[in-house]
Amino acid sequence: MGFPVSLRVDDEQVGEDVADAVFAWLREVDARFSPFKADSEVCRLERGEIARHAVSADLADVLDLCEEYRVATGGAFDVRLPGRGLDPCAVVKGWSVQRAAELLRAAGAGRFVLNAGGDVVAAGGPWRVGVRHPERADRLCTVAELTDGAIATSARYERGDHIVDGRTGRPATGLLSLSVVASSLTVADTVATAAFAMGAEGVQWAAAREGCEVFAVDAERRVSRTEGFPVASAEVRAA
Repeated sequence: MGFPVSLRVDDEQVGEDVADAVFAWLREVDARFSPFKADSEVCRLERGEIARHAVSADLADVLDLCEEYRVATGGAFDVRLPGRGLDPCAVVKGWSVQRAAELLRAAGAGRFVLNAGGDVVAAGGPWRVGVRHPERADRLCTVAELTDGAIATSARYERGDHIVDGRTGRPATGLLSLSVVASSLTVADTVATAAFAMGAEGVQWAAAREGCEVFAVDAERRVSRTEGFPVASAEVRAA
């Protein structure tokens, strides 16, 4: 899926086979849902080789989430942009990593951190998760504290202006960085991406989503933080 994944498990009773299952699941997701692999289910759906009603339950779930957020953002978040094929990666990343975290919990892991390209699911904390400064790679702009939950950040600093506002077809440039804390990475990651696509108005939209806390830096370098965003205390261990 184009991002590094790391896993830390602090439960001695959880064996390496569980970690192997987590990474096997993520490799399976990459093979099935990548828009860049010709034999993936996503590409076969796009070519019309599979009917929409005949896709797997997993892909149906992902596509339903894509449509939910397209409607909720008035079209700003859209996985079918003009001139491009179907690309559900903005939903697949958080959805698949959250499913991986559920595999860990089902195997008895009560204390772990799963980091997928900077988006994190944590359990058994508290843990500290740094949010990179949007313009300084050597600095953090905040540190969140997670006990059992997830944080995701959408920004322009790693991949440039890669998030497009589906309403205009142009890159979303109203924000430099937006982080969302939620109970699951499915929600945190999708809300962060959808809000970023909306531009400056996305900050309030994300903050109004149930169970979401937000930290954002807009293009004018103004910082917004919801009251419940879990800023870490100094003594909490680092993730």
